[in-house]
Amino acid sequence: MPWIPTVLVMAWKTRVNTALEGMTGYNITRVRRRAIPPSPSPPPPPPADVPRPPADPETDRLLREPVFVLSPVRSGSTLLRVMLNSHSRIHAPHELHVRRLAVTLTTDPLRQAMEALGLSASDIEHILWDRMLHRELAGSGKQIIVDKTPSNVFAHRRLATCWPDARYIFLMRHPASIALSWHEAAPLERPWAEAVRHTLQYMRYLTEARRLLDGLTLTYEALVADPEGEMRRVCGHLGVGYEPGMLTYGDHGHGEFVKGIGDWRDKIRSGRVQPGRPLPAPEEIPEELREICAEWGYL
Repeated sequence: MPWIPTVLVMAWKTRVNTALEGMTGYNITRVRRRAIPPSPSPPPPPPADVPRPPADPETDRLLREPVFVLSPVRSGSTLLRVMLNSHSRIHAPHELHVRRLAVTLTTDPLRQAMEALGLSASDIEHILWDRMLHRELAGSGKQIIVDKTPSNVFAHRRLATCWPDARYIFLMRHPASIALSWHEAAPLERPWAEAVRHTLQYMRYLTEARRLLDGLTLTYEALVADPEGEMRRVCGHLGVGYEPGMLTYGDHGHGEFVKGIGDWRDKIRSGRVQPGRPLPAPEEIPEELREICAEWGYL
């Protein structure tokens, strides 16, 4: 193919375009590639949602001075619950796990609306938790609510942030007895070594809670040895009079939700405080539990 000078090619295109425009009103132009705009930078992550106390307690909280029993599993918290629930002014329902109720702000408009109200996701969670417990208390017709969910011990800081006026009862038991009871409740699912490891986590968090929070400390051993004396202590802590019916808890309905706790159903119905098992001898205490046993006064 012969070489054609670029000038002649351009002149030829100009003449054709001029003729076409004269006849049709259109001309031919080369489509220029548009520059592709750079991808927008991802939005910055939202600031950390740090739980905080209520900005306006009178508006943001319906409950006043809720009570939380903080304890490891298998420490007698169900026994304490039904005794408290037998009081005419105290409502101690089954484990509510309200701290597991979570709020997710799923869209930007929703997040912007909540920010305009001055509310974070954790603020709204606190309002939800408070509303759920208040609903439970209002339905009972009583004046004081006690929540005894054992896993609350892991969230004691959050509970204290949500309800700055909360009151606490710390329930302890011999650490080796806790681990043994937890193992015996499901020996195949919870081998002895796993039971020791698992229950020790509860004990460590309870120790931390007792260091940071004011409250009344009970032991399971004292509760079953002197139930009236210990209930008088609890009633004094909660500002109510002792009622003998707390010891005949089998005569009262308790809305039992006692899945997986063995013979507790019969114990509740019998309404009798059962004696505790003998305490383990010092040489029977696993090495992993010896330090906490000493700290709690059991060794």
